[in-house]
This record gives sequence, C-alpha cells and structure tokens, in this order.
Amino acid sequence: MAWSTRELADLAGTTVNTVRHYHRLGLIDEPERGYNGYKQYTVPDLVRLLRIRRLTELGVPLSQIGDVAAAGDATPEALREVDTQLAAQIERLHQARADIAAILRDQAPADVPPGFESVAARLSEADSSILHIYGKLFDAGAMADLRRMVEADPEDLGDEINSLPADADEATRQRLATSLAQTLAQNLRDYPWLSDPVGHLSKSTRVTQQTFIEAIVELYNPAQRDVLGRAGLLAQELLSAEREAGGDAD
Repeated sequence: MAWSTRELADLAGTTVNTVRHYHRLGLIDEPERGYNGYKQYTVPDLVRLLRIRRLTELGVPLSQIGDVAAAGDATPEALREVDTQLAAQIERLHQARADIAAILRDQAPADVPPGFESVAARLSEADSSILHIYGKLFDAGAMADLRRMVEADPEDLGDEINSLPADADEATRQRLATSLAQTLAQNLRDYPWLSDPVGHLSKSTRVTQQTFIEAIVELYNPAQRDVLGRAGLLAQELLSAEREAGGDAD
C-alpha cells in the first residue's frame, strides 16, 4: 500500500504543506516516486509523520525533534525545558484572560496599559502611550503605584492639561502648574521612591532617562511640557519648605 502526499497528510491529520515543510527540514525522507511521478509513502513514512506530530503536540520545537525522537540522553532534559516553556505560556494565557476580563468589566479600550483598565476613561492618548512605555521601564510595584496616583489625581485638572493648546498663555500655564504641583508634592510624599526610582527600574538609569525625555517631548506639546516642568519644580520647592519648617520646629 502506498499513499500520495495528500493521502498521507489526511491520514496523519495534517496538511500537505506541513509534510513538505518536514521534508525541507529533513525530518522525513523523500519517498520513492511511482511511474506517474507522484511520491509514494509507505507505513514507515506514516509512522514517522505520526511520531513527529505527537512530539509537536507536546510542544517540542521542530529544531529538537530529531534529538528527542532519537530517545538519547538529552531527551529528558529537552522535555523538561519544553515543560518549563509550557508553564510560562500557561501563565501568560491566564494573565491574558484576567486582562480581558478587566477590560470587559471596565469597558476599557483593548489596548489600555495593563493594570489601568479601571482608570482608562481618565487617560488621554498621550497618558496611555507614556504608561505603555513606563511598563517597560519600571517594575510591577512602581506601575501599581502609578495606577494609584492616577486614581487619586483630580480629574478636572488632568482634563484641562490634556486639552491645553500649544500656544496657551502665561497665566494659564502658571495656574495649571501651581495646581498640579500640589498633586505632585502629595505623590512624592506618598511614594518616596519617585525621588530615587533606581530600585524600581527594569532598564538602566541611562536608558530610562533617555527614553523618558524622548517620550515627553514626542507626546506632549510645548505648553504641556512647560506646565509639567514648572509643576515639578514647584512641588520640590513645597517639599523643601516643609523640610525646612520641620527642621526649624525641631
């Protein structure tokens, strides 16, 4: 009994393209051809294909099929490595399901930064974008703190800053900076690591600083950047005044 490529693929529950791919990788030998020029697969070919399909179902990469199928000394270690990769994949899938549940629950955009589903409605396009970037620069603890900051921030103030035109006048800039400084100062009190974030960085300090600066320049217009800069300085001045007052009292 001999089978064509299509018949062999059907028997194994796969596709002709998959069989051809296995030929290119050298996992299955090219069979003899009949008088009509068609390949003629036999039982050993079918068994070989079924064994390969079994290993791929277990998650063994095609590059390791040959070694694992040979049942050599490396087989147990290869399978343990596959098992570790599968466990990580399962964890990612569980997290993806949890994220989808949160997105549906809070009616948030599908591309909302992870963990910010409940506050998605308060995020501008720029805020959402920079939080995506922060997620690659800071650890999970820092991102959880940033979510709490967003939750506590005055929503009206955020809306006004987000809609600030690039040519906003001086009085508007100073007013917003003064208001924002109060929020920033409170954040610095509640989360002291903001003043020295090294312990929460996922990247190097240089990469973090460079990425942060480029993101701010790209995502916010000149008036918004001006307000953010002024507010940062004013917040530091508020905290310095508090420390000095505390020292005088002592």
